[in-house]
Amino acid sequence: MKKDLLPKLALLIVAILWGTSLTVVKSASDAFNPNFILGMRFTIAAIILGIIFRKRLIKARKDEIGAGIIIGFFLFIAYSSQTLGVTFTTPGRSGFLSASYCVIVPFIYWFTNKVKPDKYNMIAAIFCVVGIFFIAMAGESGSIFKSSTEAIIGDGLALLSGILFASHIVAVTKFGVMKDPFVLTIMQFTVSAILSWITTLIFEDNSNLVFKLRPMLEVIYLSVFCTAIALLLQNIGQKYTDPNSASIILGCESIFGVILPVSLGIESLTFKSLLGFIFIFFAIIISETKLAFLFKGRKIKS
Repeated sequence: MKKDLLPKLALLIVAILWGTSLTVVKSASDAFNPNFILGMRFTIAAIILGIIFRKRLIKARKDEIGAGIIIGFFLFIAYSSQTLGVTFTTPGRSGFLSASYCVIVPFIYWFTNKVKPDKYNMIAAIFCVVGIFFIAMAGESGSIFKSSTEAIIGDGLALLSGILFASHIVAVTKFGVMKDPFVLTIMQFTVSAILSWITTLIFEDNSNLVFKLRPMLEVIYLSVFCTAIALLLQNIGQKYTDPNSASIILGCESIFGVILPVSLGIESLTFKSLLGFIFIFFAIIISETKLAFLFKGRKIKS
């Protein structure tokens, strides 16, 4: 019982950590620029994992380093757009719109590998589009066309990050075969850190930085808990949990991403936004599990 429960508990903790991350990013952005946050976040995470898995890192092959660099680029642009986007919109909206990557992956994979999505992917895509529509129509303005420019930019960047996260996952599938996942992850974090520092130094004004305790603790939380520890727990949890259960648990990330900002009064739920969240959540579950948990013992046709 414990062997079955503990890995699922680890995945639930991952979902909670990831769910809280955008609210913490939103708060930290009051003191730091988006790419400065990412630079610190990925640098600290890379150092922590580099120390823990230093023996694997020393034995890293050239092809693993090369693959890590390529995948790291996709990871950087995905996180950069998401982190910048959440500064313009609310964490809950951003989290759910970014989570659309679960639905987008099969279509990008179709484009790159010529593997056609199945009917569950198609149904999930419809649910996701409907969910995005309701979220776009939510808010005080009643329509995205009446929203402020900042709100439109924030939602647009969140959706873009969903596409980029999907591209990152496809890149992992394409370039990560037969390579040490921890070496790849450390390389990804290292590349993302370097690109984040370059971006913040060139495009962001950091002349008035003030290192106060609260934002520094928030960055440490993002680095240690939401990045390094979350990755370790995810690897452990998914190793001992069936894929369908793991997908459902990790899919709860979006729900936790709404619970925290709502409970803190950062954002409020409207009927349309709640409906949108529900549609996108069901889209994630359908795409990730193909509803296998409803057809146990029966053959599922795609």
